[in-house]
Amino acid sequence: MQNKSGDFSMQEALRLAKSPAGQQLIQLLKNANSTQVRKAMEQANAGDYSQAKESLSALLASEEAKKLLQQLGGQMHG
Repeated sequence: MQNKSGDFSMQEALRLAKSPAGQQLIQLLKNANSTQVRKAMEQANAGDYSQAKESLSALLASEEAKKLLQQLGGQMHG
């Protein structure tokens, strides 16, 4: 099993979060369902990333979220 922790740094995460698409996605999540987002954050903080991802999946399935995630993906690889 390979360790991919070096593939994506906290610095890169912060850069993406501060980008226009990252800010829009954060705002979208804040407006969507604060209870669900808070639950996912608590799960992530506890190290349960798969459950956090599942908790956010419905929110991230919207067309607006998909578009923003696609933009962020392009920024990661571009």
